[in-house]
Amino acid sequence: MPLKNLASYLFAIMFITGRLIANEKIPGQSSHYKDTMPNVFAPHHADFIAAKLKNEAYVRFAQHTPPRTKDEWMKSATRIREAVIQKQGIMINHSLPLEIKETGVVKGNGFTIRKITFQTRPGLFATANLYVPEGKGPFPAVINMNGHWREAKMAESVHSVAMSLVTNGYVCLSIDAFGGGERGTVHGEYEYHGNNLGASMMNLGESLLGFQVSDNIRGVDLLTSLSYVDKQKIGATGASGGGNQTMWVTAIDERIKAAVPVVSVGTFEVYAMHSNCICELPVDALTFTEESGIIGLAAPRAIKMCNHSKDDIPTFLPVQMKRTYSNAKTIYELYNEGKNISYQLSDTNHGYYQADREAMIGWFNLHLKGLGDGSPVKEKPFTTFTEEQLSVFPKGQRDKNVKTIAEYCVNAGTALRETFLATDKFDVAAARQQLKDILRVDENTAVVDVIQHADAGVWKRFTLRTNDGNLVPLIVQPAQNKNSSYVLIMDPGGKSAISEKRIDNHLKNGSGIIIADLWGTGEATSAVADSLDDGTGFHTLSRTELLLGRSVMGEWAKEIDLIVRFVSDKFKPKQIILDGTRETALSAIFYSALYPGAEYIIARDAPVSYLFDNRYAVDFYNMSVHLPGFLKWGDLSLAAAIGGKNILFINPRTMSGIPVIYAKLTACEDEYRKIRQACHQPGNTVFK
Repeated sequence: MPLKNLASYLFAIMFITGRLIANEKIPGQSSHYKDTMPNVFAPHHADFIAAKLKNEAYVRFAQHTPPRTKDEWMKSATRIREAVIQKQGIMINHSLPLEIKETGVVKGNGFTIRKITFQTRPGLFATANLYVPEGKGPFPAVINMNGHWREAKMAESVHSVAMSLVTNGYVCLSIDAFGGGERGTVHGEYEYHGNNLGASMMNLGESLLGFQVSDNIRGVDLLTSLSYVDKQKIGATGASGGGNQTMWVTAIDERIKAAVPVVSVGTFEVYAMHSNCICELPVDALTFTEESGIIGLAAPRAIKMCNHSKDDIPTFLPVQMKRTYSNAKTIYELYNEGKNISYQLSDTNHGYYQADREAMIGWFNLHLKGLGDGSPVKEKPFTTFTEEQLSVFPKGQRDKNVKTIAEYCVNAGTALRETFLATDKFDVAAARQQLKDILRVDENTAVVDVIQHADAGVWKRFTLRTNDGNLVPLIVQPAQNKNSSYVLIMDPGGKSAISEKRIDNHLKNGSGIIIADLWGTGEATSAVADSLDDGTGFHTLSRTELLLGRSVMGEWAKEIDLIVRFVSDKFKPKQIILDGTRETALSAIFYSALYPGAEYIIARDAPVSYLFDNRYAVDFYNMSVHLPGFLKWGDLSLAAAIGGKNILFINPRTMSGIPVIYAKLTACEDEYRKIRQACHQPGNTVFK
């Protein structure tokens, strides 16, 4: 019997002989692919993705109305707090031994700086500087959190806050944020902890934001354990990312009595389609609250926000802070404590400056010492110390218990996979529903309108308009024979990144061709997002989707389903094959796990596992890949199994893009076979 289409050729070869020549020219019909692939949308069209996402964020803000009564707020506060802890992966363990270890002491004029590590999670230690005034105490104490200054706790702006505090009689704990300062991949070589590095924590069911909150709660544990600290008088401060942490840790840890977040409070609404670090991404936040709800969790405890009119980060501009302040003050007034929430504006740019420090000391003097009226206090002079003096360890000599983000992701991911791989039977229906939840897939998505544009050479052009306001551009080259197979080709770079050879190989086999620019790619890209991403694709779109309670992978899986159903109705193909590259190949696998329709999947240059494996190649894939909690659920081998489809991996890779070959490929084949058997599902997965 002659092989009449690509699917029968590929999979007959795979499953009968175990051999495949995926990119060779296949005998059959002559190619009709000669024309340049046309666009579907009008040139110079507006950024409808950015407009839609911003509008959705506007609506979400409007829906999170301030409470009218204290009872109403108390119920909301419980719900918000529980959601924050669960969705951000915050771990609270006050009973864990601190195991404080001191590596040196710096003596100042009337104070000392202790260079320490302490245990934040079992076997994991943070680096910190502990500033202690001379005298018996007990002293009020403040936890001081750093933003995105490369030297973290040792950066001049962060160190200056600690110096101002200690010279005013406060104990101060300055912790290196996870992935920053002395907690970077290579000790002494400071790095940015964001992009795919920090985002990889979401796949573990955690988040960089949540990990930092957990660390800072442990910092409060440390402060309250000290005999010379007044346990009832704990404050928190920080700027930028550290100001965000100030807001979050104050919301969750009621031992903090006063807080001063600097250049950080804005609105979640404006996080949508603007530039923020992954450590500032509260997963799903706009599904359950606005930023005023987080500030409200601090009520009736004291909080003062310092914002700057010349800030270059739109999310932290005073106009946004004031919106949150006004709604949060409504909550404070339910406690009759409106005076406990305040703000100060300065005509400066992004940073933590003397005016902020003076406002901070005045606020803490009132609320932690009972002195003054909360107005700024003139700063006492101080002399800063050098990075070498403040470092907990000499360069390159960090203790092995101070783990990095990369080490943590490898170790935690490996432990999750060991549990997953030990499972000998899966409930497929339950696993599929859980995967839908992880992908944040809405079952109600549908095509409400099909616009057929004028043909462009051999290509037919369509726009699918969905009920959730998305536009999906398609070009189709119909098969010459009825009931032939159709191949849906997708690439994260859009249609312009698809090679002619790849299309020709399908055409020569007699297949019809569908090329889709999925959401955020090709013609459907967002110019706003592209301008902000700074080399890491889908940084802005992925963060915005997760903020709104969705995922890029889920959006793509839904669009593939809509395209498959449209093509099935319009062209009546014998079968539909999905041919995806890199990130779009992942979405095809997720589609195959959730939906009927396409029975054959070709995944080119796709990862075979979500396990973190290499820090230096971590940005091989763009940020669309991340799925909160995915490795807690299972891994890609389970996603491949539960759909019962036939899947071909061409050039399989690790999560950092390293080719999977030799013994590792054999182990991968064994895993996929074992998991499919444990699911009792049909189909096969083959690796080329």
